[in-house]
Amino acid sequence: MSSRAAAKAKLKEARADRPARLLAWYDRHRRRLPWRAAAGEPADPYLVWLSEIMLQQTTVKAVGPYFEKFVSRWPDVTALGRASLDDVLRMWAGLGYYSRARNLHACAVVVRNEHGGVFPDTEAGLRKLPGIGPLHGGGDRRDRVRPPHHAGRRQYRARRHQALRGRGAAAAVKAADPATGRDIARPISRRRREVSRRR
Repeated sequence: MSSRAAAKAKLKEARADRPARLLAWYDRHRRRLPWRAAAGEPADPYLVWLSEIMLQQTTVKAVGPYFEKFVSRWPDVTALGRASLDDVLRMWAGLGYYSRARNLHACAVVVRNEHGGVFPDTEAGLRKLPGIGPLHGGGDRRDRVRPPHHAGRRQYRARRHQALRGRGAAAAVKAADPATGRDIARPISRRRREVSRRR
């Protein structure tokens, strides 16, 4: 085998090994959060879903105590589905954006009544649930089906796509590259495009 073919084979092997190395690194260095499963353990879809809803427009530090209270009061989606909306809203008090709590409760009721207390296995099934849109449809299954970095990439693409499709100036300004924080959706003016071509 030529040295070039050997180098290609070695590169292909390194690329194939990359996901396993990334996941091993993640297991060693990830933050310990109450909704994350321990390394090698399957994730609890209820805990992942609950954290996804709570963490919308809220910091991890603020969500922690609320998450613990919710899980101690309602340990699974069936228990949450049996709760009254008023109880859920009282426990939610302080997190803001109360439509999240109403959607959380409505979703738990649907999962309990129509799915026997088990979240659907498909993205299409998840998207039919109240309060779960295109940004969550894949995110709530990510620890069971997809690599852990997939949901973030999916959210990034969805925000970018919405901003580039012209969902208004506010959406365009808010669409930022998660790695650098730089604006990715601001349209480039014709003049700036021409100047960059000349360089």
